[in-house]
Amino acid sequence: MAASILIVEGKAGEHSFAPALEKAGYQVYVVHTGAAALSAIDQSPVQLIVFDASYMRTNGARTCHRLRRATETTPIIHIRAEQQSMDNVIGVDVFMQRPFTPRKLLNRIRALLPADEVKEEVVRYGSICLYRTKRSVEVNGQGESQLTPKLTQLLEEFIRHPNEVLSRRQLMQNVWDTDYIGDTRTLDVHIRWMRELIEDDPARPVILRTVRNKGYIFCHPTFVAANGK
Repeated sequence: MAASILIVEGKAGEHSFAPALEKAGYQVYVVHTGAAALSAIDQSPVQLIVFDASYMRTNGARTCHRLRRATETTPIIHIRAEQQSMDNVIGVDVFMQRPFTPRKLLNRIRALLPADEVKEEVVRYGSICLYRTKRSVEVNGQGESQLTPKLTQLLEEFIRHPNEVLSRRQLMQNVWDTDYIGDTRTLDVHIRWMRELIEDDPARPVILRTVRNKGYIFCHPTFVAANGK
């Protein structure tokens, strides 16, 4: 069953994120006041709340606080207009400030919702589990860590080519879609970030290793790729 999302918004009209979320397959409920939001979650619990204050007279801080007390663990995304203050609101998980694209909101939503392995494409490599849609990784069952889009692509590139030396040029071509390797500091930084996520000791990597003058090799005892269960 599709995850249900409650959107609390003013008269956003064509600026509402509801159509984009519905198109992405979520079950969306829209209300326009804090009281209506509290009533909605009391009648039917939801998996996530989007509080869009960008077309409201108030930033919704008090309502978000009441929603948090009523839902306890339900993720809340708080959206404000460009001119509105971005001061922290108690109990909110993610703050976003317009303008931004629906894709960016969808990425945040996927990161906050638990993985659904029936729909989620999962790539496993030994003790490493990559959730492609959610863009997160889990190592040794110790909880998920969120990935950037490029880190997701980079990790998948290595997982799809286990025990194979990948050159810096290959990685720049396949992940960054460029043949230019005059400056690969971006790759170096992403390799360091990757090791911090998957290695017990990032300073002495045993999974993602450097092959001098050649590139990198991704090694693990076993490799299993699965799409879903």
